[in-house]
Amino acid sequence: MLRLYHVLLGGALLLLLPLGIKVVSPRLSKTNGMPQQPQTSSLTPKSNQGNIWKNILDQTTSPTGWQVAACDGNAPLMCVSANGRRLGTVEMRVYPLDKQQNFQNQLRKAGIEPDKNVDYQNPQYQIQVSTALNAWVNDYYTFLAKERQGSYGNRIGFSTHPPQKVQVGKLQGLSYGFTGLKVQGGVQEHHLGYVAFDGKNLYVIKTAFNPSLKTGKFDKLENLAIFEPYLHAIAANLRLP
Repeated sequence: MLRLYHVLLGGALLLLLPLGIKVVSPRLSKTNGMPQQPQTSSLTPKSNQGNIWKNILDQTTSPTGWQVAACDGNAPLMCVSANGRRLGTVEMRVYPLDKQQNFQNQLRKAGIEPDKNVDYQNPQYQIQVSTALNAWVNDYYTFLAKERQGSYGNRIGFSTHPPQKVQVGKLQGLSYGFTGLKVQGGVQEHHLGYVAFDGKNLYVIKTAFNPSLKTGKFDKLENLAIFEPYLHAIAANLRLP
């Protein structure tokens, strides 16, 4: 029965994932460890005093009986709970532009000089930023595809979700994600992310179903699937920039 449940859940995810999903077939490898967040592009988060969610969280929506709030402590986490029990957390990272050489190059290719002040509400600028963010997501996908092909071997198929334009506070951003489906049935991992840029900082919001993670994850895939549309609404109402 458990195997059947995983097969059905995996099938449901495939139906719910955005059209145009890109699937990377697994290849045989001797490496079985799960890769971590890529360290390319000098992806060093900005140092913040306190939990950033306490400053940017505005209107929140959640399923009946669920609660959403900034987690206690200084870690950049938003907590999702029900009946006093934590169901999952959502992570927010802020990356200063001056430390993101690759994204600076992506901005230049899109027609934006990183060292000049620009109006992020200008429609032309929003188009250019969207182009640069698409390049950022595609570079991230390229990195992940190589990492997962090495770690999954022939056990798990890796697929990426096509980026979609979304509102992140007052910023025009992108949603993205990826999924690992077990060949024998079931979901190994399922990740959701949002990325936006305000002219000075790159904002990355992420959560997942992935047993190998310690934070920024949901323990149960079904809870993440339920919360996904609510997270979309929360991201749109953040106090950004």
